[in-house]
Amino acid sequence: MNRSGNLLKRIALAGCAAFATLPLASTALTAREAPVASTATHEATHPNMIFVLVDDLRFDAMGFLTPGLKTPNIDYLAKHGTYFPNAVVTSSLCSPSRATILTGQTARNHRVIDNNNSSEEGLIFFPSYLQKAGYQTSFFGKWHMGNDTDAPRPGFNRWVSFKGQGTYLPTDQLSPAQIAAGQRQMLNVDGTEVKRKGYITDELTDYAMDWLENGRDKSKPFFLYLSHKAVHSDTVPAKRHEHQYDDLPIELPDTMADTPENRKGKPVWVQNQRNSWHGADFPYHTNVDLTEVVRSYYETLSSVDDSLGRILKYLRSNKLDKKTMIVFYSDNGFLFGDHGLIDKRNAYEPSVRVPMVVWAPGLVPQDVTNPALVRNLDLAPTFLDLAGVDKPGQMEGSSFLSLAEGKTAPSEWKPGDFVYEYYWEWSFPQTPTTFAIERNRIKYIQYHGVWDIEELYDLGKDPEEKVNLINDPDYLDEKVALRNALFDELANGKGDHVVPYTRKTSAGIVNRDINGTRAADFPPDWYVKPNLPSRMNGLFPDTEEKLEADKAGRPYFPKGAH
Repeated sequence: MNRSGNLLKRIALAGCAAFATLPLASTALTAREAPVASTATHEATHPNMIFVLVDDLRFDAMGFLTPGLKTPNIDYLAKHGTYFPNAVVTSSLCSPSRATILTGQTARNHRVIDNNNSSEEGLIFFPSYLQKAGYQTSFFGKWHMGNDTDAPRPGFNRWVSFKGQGTYLPTDQLSPAQIAAGQRQMLNVDGTEVKRKGYITDELTDYAMDWLENGRDKSKPFFLYLSHKAVHSDTVPAKRHEHQYDDLPIELPDTMADTPENRKGKPVWVQNQRNSWHGADFPYHTNVDLTEVVRSYYETLSSVDDSLGRILKYLRSNKLDKKTMIVFYSDNGFLFGDHGLIDKRNAYEPSVRVPMVVWAPGLVPQDVTNPALVRNLDLAPTFLDLAGVDKPGQMEGSSFLSLAEGKTAPSEWKPGDFVYEYYWEWSFPQTPTTFAIERNRIKYIQYHGVWDIEELYDLGKDPEEKVNLINDPDYLDEKVALRNALFDELANGKGDHVVPYTRKTSAGIVNRDINGTRAADFPPDWYVKPNLPSRMNGLFPDTEEKLEADKAGRPYFPKGAH
């Protein structure tokens, strides 16, 4: 059996990644040729739009960032468009992130908070507004919301989808007897169940190309949403790409090593997750070689790049390339060994950062790297803006169209603080409810319902988040300010501060490697003698006076406290 087949037997991989850890860009535009803003105006009809969403694609998993990785069509978009290295997601999990993309709302408001049975009741997806503005709309691929139903959703003239995660091949997850009887995995095509025929990336692209060529009303502008299963695990490359990267050197991140230096300042839950489903020491409860997983992942990405090449060829052949915007994006980032973790979900940089390229000849400047922070929350308002549709009141994001066009400088782009939320999922209980806020390159992280430490990182100095500054007195003011701001900004649309959760039906994936590491210890400074005068100090807000009292071992009571 080939390497990919062996991986299928050994691992149920929830995503994959590349490993170059790149610091975020500065606050000025940079160009590989010249940062010239477009002066073109919109044509009489609004531009066509194509949104290509990849699943679990790490921020640096593109050829122009990772040596040896062959993604010529993604690289072409970046070379002839604008690359956003600081794109982020407000929740790094499939269903919540996709709901945010479609609604322009945060998870605390759209309420799709995990990958289980989240309701879509009351939600309005932005393609509905595009339809009303005269667009032909289509959806092809992974939806992954609404209790695994693949039924057509409002807002799309053409619908091709599948239940849940889907499979790479038509016969995956079927028994030999089922296959012999002619059973296949199914697609929902405009409400009709149709048997799968081929490799999922190619098959979805076939449907998308057929709609472009034969299925749409060509007198109207179009919006095409191509939502790939790739590169979600367990990765299965197309036959033509197997062994493509057999000789590619893979370097895992240095924070993966289980060393005192890497453990220092990290929460107990992070240390404990090493030996879990989402940990580097027991990945998906296997002993798989992570470097082999990466190679398989890269091979699987190649079909996504091929798909993009087919779309670009069609646009050029039909003289639509100067009338169309392509946005290339991912629903989540991905860690692969960073801090001893795999998967996403947490608030660390490889989890929240995603690749983003915008290509629109004549509208978006070419060969530009734009360092502005853009969120998945901002996608829906941007697509509507391009269509000339005002942002609906329920949408929380901001259109970045003028930013992409080069009309708004990165320094003038003011989306507000980047606020992150992840809600504990009972099926994968390794990661606690996580809240984070980033302001001026300082990131503060806190956890809900666990006995653990907070985290604070100066990303400008420490992009790999190695040094936790939560107890550094020089960062006291930033810590207090961000704590307060995080609480205020996490209020939902009703002004409530609530932690939603879904029905628990089993213990979830809780096992640990019998030969692996045991539970981590608490921080050494948490172990103290009994009856200390300062034992109640932890109840009161952090101030310089309190820090002095802690250091001196004396009690602290703020004015007015009883």
